[in-house]
Amino acid sequence: MATLKKLSVITIVISMSMFLLVTADVYFEERFDDGWEDRWVKSDWKKSENMSGEWNHTAGKWSGDPHDKGIQTTQDLKYYAISAEFPEFNNKDKTLVFQFSVKHEQKLNCGGGYMKLINGTINQQVFDSDTPYSIMFGPDICGENNKKVHVILSRNGKNNQIKKEISYTNDQLTHLYTLIIRPDATYNILIDNEQKQSGSIYNDWDILPPRQIRDPDAKKPEDWEDREFIPDVKDSKPEGYDNIPSEIPDQNARKPEDWNTEEKGEWKAPMIPNPEYKGPWKQKKIRNPNYKGKWKAPIIDNPEFVDDPDIYVYPNLRYVGIELWQVRAGTLFDNILICDDPEYAKKVAEETWGEIKYAEKAEFEKAEKLKKEEENRLGTPLNDEDDEEPDYEEPDWEAKLKEEDEGKHDEL
Repeated sequence: MATLKKLSVITIVISMSMFLLVTADVYFEERFDDGWEDRWVKSDWKKSENMSGEWNHTAGKWSGDPHDKGIQTTQDLKYYAISAEFPEFNNKDKTLVFQFSVKHEQKLNCGGGYMKLINGTINQQVFDSDTPYSIMFGPDICGENNKKVHVILSRNGKNNQIKKEISYTNDQLTHLYTLIIRPDATYNILIDNEQKQSGSIYNDWDILPPRQIRDPDAKKPEDWEDREFIPDVKDSKPEGYDNIPSEIPDQNARKPEDWNTEEKGEWKAPMIPNPEYKGPWKQKKIRNPNYKGKWKAPIIDNPEFVDDPDIYVYPNLRYVGIELWQVRAGTLFDNILICDDPEYAKKVAEETWGEIKYAEKAEFEKAEKLKKEEENRLGTPLNDEDDEEPDYEEPDWEAKLKEEDEGKHDEL
């Protein structure tokens, strides 16, 4: 099911014998029922290079409901790009909710599981990593040390990554990702209906310059004392301190009986560290009674700061897309929702992911148990396609991260 027109969804909540009418504007909802291909456009990106991957409409190898299908990447070492259009909308003065589920059946080691909201008008047939977008959200991984949940907000041609870390579970089960942006510029990030991060767009993205800065013209006063400890003028070096040798002959040493003076010369006791030697003399230090702390320039209003009360606004959202690279295929997307009501999103989550999560886990554990039993019977691990590592050239991750910082994000 996909909603390609603005719907008014009414939910009746009964509480304390009172009726509360809740209305949600649903801009797009996709559960990948039959006919989904009529709503989505597969991009020709990388097709001419034979690097464009194919999608499969499936519930996956293990699922809580074999009839609950999504779309899944199918080919290793391929690029994937697909998008759907919905009636353009503006989230000004409204809450924006972006939610979807993703499952990495393939023990993902390198690849994305994120989605994008796109504004304006694009040619979906050539949608690719260079297509400008408004919001990018979802998990991304390449190796044990490079995994994160992207929350990138685009503004004035620059893609701004969230500054906070977001923890998530990287396994082979379905997980639900929810991003909520409110008109007061606050946000919430939920995974599996549990809050993982929250805060303010003003604080957690570097979209605007800081409101206040250290005064660049301020100078430390000449009499400012920032030494916490100073030499103790009353402490003087003991007389004869410099005459104490660092090593002395070992008084317990004895000349070997077979020592040949003619061949080896006169025997001398070996040198050992002198226990009386304390190293170069250093004057004691005491707390500085005039210490004022480390000097810092005073904070002033930033003359370059211009407030943007619409920092949360995306005025012409029109497409949702998936664009990613995968070393190992098998990622499955489903239950995509774009609306203005977190409560409605929660309701959809419970009706979809919430209904299948326990059954899916049971199916997965059953499959793992059967695999283990077969391995025990054969006496060797089963090398199925999920365990085989495709050959590929390791990307330059530092260069890619630098590219992301410059607002040209492709993959992690």
